[in-house]
Amino acid sequence: MSTPPTAADKTGPLAGIRLIEMAGLGPVPLAALMLSEMGADVLRIERADAKEPLLSLPEAHDLDRHGRSILRLDLKRPDGAELLLRLAEKADVLIEGFRPGVMERLGLGPDVVLEGNPALIYGRLTGFGQDGPLSRRAGHDITYLAYAGLLHAVGRQGAPPVPPLNLVADQGGGAMMLIAGVLAALFQRSRTGKGQVIDAAMVEGASMLAAPIHAFMAAGLWSERRGENLLDSGAPFYDVYEAADGRHVAIGCLEPQFFGEFARLLPLDRRFVGSQYDRTSWPDMRAAIAARIREKTRDEWAEAFGPT
Repeated sequence: MSTPPTAADKTGPLAGIRLIEMAGLGPVPLAALMLSEMGADVLRIERADAKEPLLSLPEAHDLDRHGRSILRLDLKRPDGAELLLRLAEKADVLIEGFRPGVMERLGLGPDVVLEGNPALIYGRLTGFGQDGPLSRRAGHDITYLAYAGLLHAVGRQGAPPVPPLNLVADQGGGAMMLIAGVLAALFQRSRTGKGQVIDAAMVEGASMLAAPIHAFMAAGLWSERRGENLLDSGAPFYDVYEAADGRHVAIGCLEPQFFGEFARLLPLDRRFVGSQYDRTSWPDMRAAIAARIREKTRDEWAEAFGPT
């Protein structure tokens, strides 16, 4: 991996912002990476006795360390914690993803750190929040999705739920919500001069991402049964089909004008165009689409639909 750029070399909307990243796994490193790519000068604090992670990547592909300066500290030693406090006095942002109470036990909680630098943005990310009955439990993306009730909705009709990689709770509800909070706090600080604590939780962030689905459900427009809705493979015009070569084609044409163009190019029996949202026609429509997609390879379909 190349030497990280110096603060003077970095460009972007966050150029000049100094960020301390407390090394961890998952969404906090992704948040640090994205803020670094926006121009922030990121210093990653790693444990002096850090072990190799469960999924260890070659240096050239290790995005958890890309674009950062690295400093190893033993924060259990008074001199290590004192050095971090001095670094935080000159920083704009600090982000951490430890379980609740860890930073406080090290003498590095937000009350202590903000006393030395009232303008600091102190970003925290946990699975279940800083307090409450689940706050001290460990978890992963699949855990938070299950508790939020979202895992139930992902999968096909008659089949078990399917984990959507770790994109929803870890990266969407975690990293993206943390970034949004940090950016909003930096904007507010530009007007007030004061920092603040950003407290994000993955189970809450994932639930927020599902707000439109909850609205559909409350309005009676979404079924709790998997694979029966517009965006969960229930609609034949929003699904994945196998091509002649065993590869797959993603079909997404929700709007009538797009479905009409899709039907023209496939081609699909025109009787389906006028009944796109008639659910009684969906089984026959799905069978017709599947039969047509199997007639050509994935690349042939990509060429056919590429210009539209």
